[in-house]
Amino acid sequence: MSNFQNTSSSSIIFLLTGVPGLEAFHTWISAPFCFLYVIALSGNSLILYAVVTQPSLHEPMYYFLSMLSTTDLGLSVSTLVTMLGIFWFNAREISFNACLSQMFFIKLFTVMESSVLLAMAFDRFVAISNPLRYATILTDSRITQIGVAVVIRGTLTLTPMVALLTRLSFCCSHVLHHSYCFHPDVMKLSCTDTRINNAVGLTAMISTVGVDSILIPLSYVLIKTILSIASPEERKKAFSTCISHIGAVAVFYIPLISLSFVHRFGKRAPAYVHTLIANTYLLIPPVMNPIIYSVKTKQIRKAVIKILHSKDT
Repeated sequence: MSNFQNTSSSSIIFLLTGVPGLEAFHTWISAPFCFLYVIALSGNSLILYAVVTQPSLHEPMYYFLSMLSTTDLGLSVSTLVTMLGIFWFNAREISFNACLSQMFFIKLFTVMESSVLLAMAFDRFVAISNPLRYATILTDSRITQIGVAVVIRGTLTLTPMVALLTRLSFCCSHVLHHSYCFHPDVMKLSCTDTRINNAVGLTAMISTVGVDSILIPLSYVLIKTILSIASPEERKKAFSTCISHIGAVAVFYIPLISLSFVHRFGKRAPAYVHTLIANTYLLIPPVMNPIIYSVKTKQIRKAVIKILHSKDT
């Protein structure tokens, strides 16, 4: 009977899950994940260092890129300890408060990344639609204000969602189905009515990531309209400055949408498919963004090569 007693949130210990059915191979599975973490941490740190130390990159576009690298670093660190802890040491236990903290920071950096991508879309719109006033519109102080607004936006929208979890009671199983604390996962274990939690969580994501996913494509529709009167050479030059940002938007939203579809329509898929997709979707943007910007942006590529060469000498 004790297994079915309601448990107050403060005393709960959740059990995280690695890859169901493949527990014997956790050590081997950890190798590609460890490799991805190394790429994400080193790549984003290198870009952040390049923007800070290279005067040629002290421009609005690269300041926003440094914000993107910062959010990617935060997103990577948020899942690093629990994911590799499970794969290497089978360390599955996590307290309720630690779970809430991890959940908050994962959601916060996800919302911040979406907000930064929106700010970068605005940057490209201003640069193309009003190039003569670009530097006067996006001043250092205004960019700082945008950065602060990104943090405040995420914090204010997500705090109620996470705080409401403390009102829940939990019974029966305390086993989560991911290697990190996932908001829907925690709510499924509750024996309390979670309709308010669902509504607040849905509202938080629609008002942030959902709104951004509409405004970003809209900015490119406006850019295309502006460039319709430009020459083919001017259009090609303008869009070449947007390729990296379009790539960053794709690697953020496509895995996010794919995960939503798998959770909703892939109920018959093996459990390890859900887990592997959930684990990788948080790693794809931090891994791919430094690669995209290093390959597609000449100034970033030159700065990174200069830093690497200076380390060798």
